[in-house]
Amino acid sequence: MKKYTFIIFAFFALIAGAQVKPGIEVLRDMDFAPLKGKRVGLITNPTGVDNQLRPTIDILHEAEGVTLNALYAPEHGVRGDVHAGDHVDNFVDPATGITVYSVYGKNLKPSPEMLKDIDVLVYDIQDIGCRSYTFISTMGVAMQACAEQGKQFMVLDRPNPLGGNKIEGNLVEDSCVSFVSRFPIPYIYGLTPGELAMYLNDEGLIGDNLKVDLTVIPVEGWTRDMTFRQTGMPWILPSPHIPNPEAAIMYPVSGILGEISYMNIGVGYTEPFKLFCASWVNAEDLAARMNALNLPGMMFRPIHIKPFYSFGKGENLQGIEVYVTDLEKAPLSLTQFYVMQELADMYPDHKAFEVADKGRFNMFDKVCGSKEIRRRFSKAYRVDDIRDYWNKDADSFRAASSKYHLYK
Repeated sequence: MKKYTFIIFAFFALIAGAQVKPGIEVLRDMDFAPLKGKRVGLITNPTGVDNQLRPTIDILHEAEGVTLNALYAPEHGVRGDVHAGDHVDNFVDPATGITVYSVYGKNLKPSPEMLKDIDVLVYDIQDIGCRSYTFISTMGVAMQACAEQGKQFMVLDRPNPLGGNKIEGNLVEDSCVSFVSRFPIPYIYGLTPGELAMYLNDEGLIGDNLKVDLTVIPVEGWTRDMTFRQTGMPWILPSPHIPNPEAAIMYPVSGILGEISYMNIGVGYTEPFKLFCASWVNAEDLAARMNALNLPGMMFRPIHIKPFYSFGKGENLQGIEVYVTDLEKAPLSLTQFYVMQELADMYPDHKAFEVADKGRFNMFDKVCGSKEIRRRFSKAYRVDDIRDYWNKDADSFRAASSKYHLYK
């Protein structure tokens, strides 16, 4: 394993209520020494803040001896003013006068022209620990661009809201590589952004014979079993439908199913990713069947909603609300398949892949990272037919990635 530059501060054991420091605060405690005298670029969004809500953009812009020369906008933009999926355009940040280059639009990867005026590209974004969230794809292709252009890359690390122990899902297969599944990692991968950057770099995943000069500024005070609430850090929504840390936990519960417009998953209501509702569902019956499965760490209750937008807007829908009672034990990503299984048995005329938008099946497969999941499941709508395939890579990835752990 390559010897990396790690800036690791000694700290006392975390006590109840103690606050975790994100990488930007650890860097500031060092008086920004790793960036002094360098021309700096920054990939960030509104989640890039310290614990007093000061943006990393402004902190680096004002840091003595640090020259912040360029900003790079991922999905939603550096200031969070772009809707999901919309292209981001180049512009000048009015608060700093610094040029903002889009890395979510025509250029998903920084071009040589975008990198010519920097020595090091810094990444500071709060991720949600799920492969289909595009920020880790942005990080990986930016690492590739820096390796190609001889630029340094630095990750200001942040906690994984799903913790550092949970791994679910198969590795992405070649036929399903896309910006929502850019690298061969599981759907839930159990690493912080800094740890993932190390894994991608050392395992040769940013490109053939490519390695970037990588520095990780670690979080101070985080442990792998911590929830985000336990960190004491403020939550900044990384995208409109992840308004709180609990929504980050729910995202893998329903996000795959949400790709095929089969039912409302809480998007368009007040509980994004926490619901499974449709006009043809009986809420009490579905809740009873889901609870009868005795899924570890999960409970379900009936709910009736009228969405404000998105699927079923203005209609009276009913279904279930999902509760995660034990994050470590809960089969988050398989839950949506259990829902489809029970609905197929309850309502044979409403089987997901027979009534859903077939034009979205390709995106469903890409988010799954494999065409096999849909192919196997749609034969009989039984989770037993996909469970082994879905989990087949978890143990090997856990072993391969554990050597990059920075936290206990």
